[in-house]
Amino acid sequence: MSDQDILVLFKNGQREKAFKKLYHLYPRIEKLVLSKGGSKDDASDVFQEALIILNRNLETSNFKLTSSFYTYLYSVSRFVWSDLQKSHTKQQLQELNTQEVQVFQEVIEEKNYQLAEHAFLEIGKRCQQLLQLFYHQAMSFKDIAKVMQFKSSKIAKNQKYKCLQKAKDIYQTKLKSVQS
Repeated sequence: MSDQDILVLFKNGQREKAFKKLYHLYPRIEKLVLSKGGSKDDASDVFQEALIILNRNLETSNFKLTSSFYTYLYSVSRFVWSDLQKSHTKQQLQELNTQEVQVFQEVIEEKNYQLAEHAFLEIGKRCQQLLQLFYHQAMSFKDIAKVMQFKSSKIAKNQKYKCLQKAKDIYQTKLKSVQS
């Protein structure tokens, strides 16, 4: 069937019949997409999109087919495939950027943990013991005062604050030295 016969089918509202005739061009479009690194599924998607574009253009009254259907569909398919590849590449870059950000955040988190650990080790044995009793063993200030031989729970609470402040100061100093 000639291109003119297919055009007549479209104009007479026999789109299904016309599209069935155009499907004999699919293997050539598939070959194009496969040669550009696509899969058979990609080729099918590209061909369907090209047919949709053709259908939209045929519905406009000012559309004139100035080439063969094969040339038209081949050209449209090339552009559709190119657009698909660009959008796929953008998506891959976005995923890569997301992964890079996540790795960067993990590195920063690990560095912060190391700085905090270093600060904890520098505050001294008594402060380490007090903070471990409070945070790891969940002891009350009254019990901490007994274990560490403070005169009252208020002194234990005050010492905890001083130990945390000392650790915070060491942490901040180390953080500034790492950042500069």
